[in-house]
Amino acid sequence: MVVLTLNVCGIRASQKKGLFKWLSRAKADIICLQEVRATEEQIDTKEYSIKNYTRYLSEAIKKGYSGVCIYVKETPLKISKTFGSKFLSDEGRFIELELAKVRVVSVYFPSGSSGDVRQNIKYDFMNKFEKYMKKIKEDKKPTIISGDWNIVHKEIDIKNWKSNQKNSGCLPKEREWLDKIFYKYGFVDAFREVNSEPNNYTWWSNRGRSWENNVGWRIDYQVITPNSKLKTLDAKIYKSKRFSDHSPLIVKYQF
Repeated sequence: MVVLTLNVCGIRASQKKGLFKWLSRAKADIICLQEVRATEEQIDTKEYSIKNYTRYLSEAIKKGYSGVCIYVKETPLKISKTFGSKFLSDEGRFIELELAKVRVVSVYFPSGSSGDVRQNIKYDFMNKFEKYMKKIKEDKKPTIISGDWNIVHKEIDIKNWKSNQKNSGCLPKEREWLDKIFYKYGFVDAFREVNSEPNNYTWWSNRGRSWENNVGWRIDYQVITPNSKLKTLDAKIYKSKRFSDHSPLIVKYQF
């Protein structure tokens, strides 16, 4: 089973860059997208469809903002657009599909880069999402939480470690929260389970020559529940073509 996740930074903009032609050839079983920035009505055309897949979208009330979706071949047993809390549910940041063998999530964590108000909202989101993660930890069905978490974990996950210590996404409190998720609760960072190499990033600022110089951050994840029946076989970040300021993270699993 292959799962692909990507923050598209606007699905309509990424479509113009050839995203859907590439997705149709990518051979992923499940495709999770974030920051869709569109309503179902706006993308209900063939340009945004993939043969043999159905799209499930959680859209923001605010037009042109946020939104997450999942493309999948299998018919879900259950669809959820909240994670036990309705906090920020009007921003379309979460969708969960329960399939026959696995539960899949596409999530888009808030950014705190605009200032203290949004950073505190981000912390509130993290705290509420933690409760959801503790709940699914007890469930026997494996869960894959894919998406843009807007947090780097370790020094290996960001190019300029020292200079970003006071910036949202690399704050000690945020990284300590990820420590708790991975070490206390036992969730697994699928990419790091099979790849311990540095200089592997999923997001690059549009400022300067960040992409060209690989000055990036690894803030996109596929996180799997502890003691899961899923085995991570391979994980890669696709960089041959650019569809947004993020790159697709593709993970291959075996039950």
